[in-house]
Amino acid sequence: MTGKVIIFPVESNTAHVKVTPALNKIFFSVTVCLRFFSDYNKEQAPFSLATPSHADGFVFFRGDGRYRLYIGDKGVVFYGLPTGLNQWHSVCVTWDSGTGMAQFWVNGRPSARKALQPGAAIAGTPSIMLGQDQDAYAGGFDVYDAFYGHVTDVHMWDTVLSPSEIKDYMKCVITRPGNVVDWTNMEYSKHGYVIVEPKQTTTCPKSEVA
Repeated sequence: MTGKVIIFPVESNTAHVKVTPALNKIFFSVTVCLRFFSDYNKEQAPFSLATPSHADGFVFFRGDGRYRLYIGDKGVVFYGLPTGLNQWHSVCVTWDSGTGMAQFWVNGRPSARKALQPGAAIAGTPSIMLGQDQDAYAGGFDVYDAFYGHVTDVHMWDTVLSPSEIKDYMKCVITRPGNVVDWTNMEYSKHGYVIVEPKQTTTCPKSEVA
């Protein structure tokens, strides 16, 4: 998938990309990074992970000037981060079960760290989707949560990346590809109206932090 972008060109409750994770384990720490482009200012889910016991195993939304992260049935909102329309955004979100700390990084800018589900775990065979929130395991899509735009450079790790590694990602430098999802070797299947094509322009926005 190097040099490629996934496009979700219409609002839909069917269009999605199913990603096969490289690891099937209990997750006590997670980092997900991706880049997205959209002109639609509503809450929408570019990435979701569900397990048989929790539809919202790990899902984040962007829109309405905020970002939202769910672990299981609990969520927390992050404000004051870049959400501009018609421009690429580099996003990383981290969560650590041991401390319960969750954090977003957008275009190099870190959010406040907030508590979310300390001591919890993401257990069970993961179902990873791009473009849809999973209100049920591997399904339960709602058009009002669907992502409408472009996505690229998706990586997922079973650890919390260091600030320096996240800053490198923001600059389009992948020092350590995801060990759960690795965009360069991602195994996936398309469903519904989804386009995969070469990138037309640079997808790496200028980082706000050196």
